Amino acid sequence: MQTRPDVIGDVLMDVRGLSVHYGLRGGTLGRLLGRSSGTVRAIDGVDLQLRKGEVLGLVGESGSGKTTLGRALLGLAPATSGSILFQDRDIATLSGRERRGIRRHIQMAFQDPNAALNPSMTIEEAVGDALRVHGVTSAAERRARVIETLERVGLSPVELFLSKYPRDLSGGQKQRVVLARSIILNPDVLVADEPISMLDMSVRAKILQLMLDLKQDLGLTYVYITHDLASAKYFCDRIAIMYLGRVVEIGPTEEIFAEPRHPYTQALLRAIPDPDPSRTVARDLPRGEIPDAAAPPTGCSFHPRCPVAQAECGWEGRDLRTMLESHWTRATPEEFVRQAQLIGDLTHLDTPGVQSVTLGVGGAAPVQDLLSGIRSAEDDPLWRGVAEVSPEGEGVRMRFHDGVDPALRRAGGVEVACVLYPETPAP
Repeated sequence: MQTRPDVIGDVLMDVRGLSVHYGLRGGTLGRLLGRSSGTVRAIDGVDLQLRKGEVLGLVGESGSGKTTLGRALLGLAPATSGSILFQDRDIATLSGRERRGIRRHIQMAFQDPNAALNPSMTIEEAVGDALRVHGVTSAAERRARVIETLERVGLSPVELFLSKYPRDLSGGQKQRVVLARSIILNPDVLVADEPISMLDMSVRAKILQLMLDLKQDLGLTYVYITHDLASAKYFCDRIAIMYLGRVVEIGPTEEIFAEPRHPYTQALLRAIPDPDPSRTVARDLPRGEIPDAAAPPTGCSFHPRCPVAQAECGWEGRDLRTMLESHWTRATPEEFVRQAQLIGDLTHLDTPGVQSVTLGVGGAAPVQDLLSGIRSAEDDPLWRGVAEVSPEGEGVRMRFHDGVDPALRRAGGVEVACVLYPETPAP
């Protein structure tokens, strides 16, 4: 294999406005007729650049869209809109045959080596199969390339592995086979999807070091997908923090760790376990769970979980219901019964995107007094978003400030999508 210098250079891949949406099929009849009952926004308008020779980390919780983004870079997840420019070609628009040619240059190492390897193929067959698919018809040439590649990933003496099956190998050895299969075509970009998450702790550092060695020897450029910020700190040059299909912060690894800007990034860093029991770290982690990508929050998608959300972050009726139900978990049974009778049914608050709602059936004044008491007793960020509360019928109308969906904007050496950082005009 040709050895290339380990240098971070020009833009190798340019992603602009990339979206990957999936239609939902509501029931049996809908599935049979092909009717969609909604859309899951797995990727929702991502912009990023990948430079030659760097390691770009995609970090986020499960459901953040990082794996879908990695698959989209190979054309495995069809783009709904946007572009992925690589070697002056838009991967998002390529046909199947054209995409196969691109995959000589962009390969993927999958998370679970047990699922990634065909149990009925020997190691020689599994690693060499990519060569066969891409037109290397000589069995002798394929075998020579397989032997060279297995030695490169540390599986030696090679003769002990060629005729074995995946079931005969340890987890670390199987992951080395997966890496060997990924690099045998001498690609430019390797998308590594959680490559160490299925491995024992003692093996993880060895695999990451192997990947760094391969990067230096082969001039590889990595997209490293992980939920593990600790390994990203060790391995990545830049980190892109993803939340609900979007990049909310991106920048050099050192600056992301030294001065995280986005509240979600700050929460992820606080969640990293500290092995020193003598140090106490605040674990004020985000409340609730990651929202449904089929009905994302209005405005900033992180605002329902954000402890510092502002008035313009996109509050809506669904947030009001969540706040009230959370309040009632701390109320006495008597308080809950009285307040629930005043408030009445909450299901009408579930409609996404509604920023002006009616609330209450027990009289405008008692409902206003109840809301005032809750507001004074609990410093919930939702109250910052309330623009007006006015009497209406037997209850009140609550109107929220208009929401802002923040785009990435410069903040120091990073870009962050948060209203806490002002947009700076283009030079």
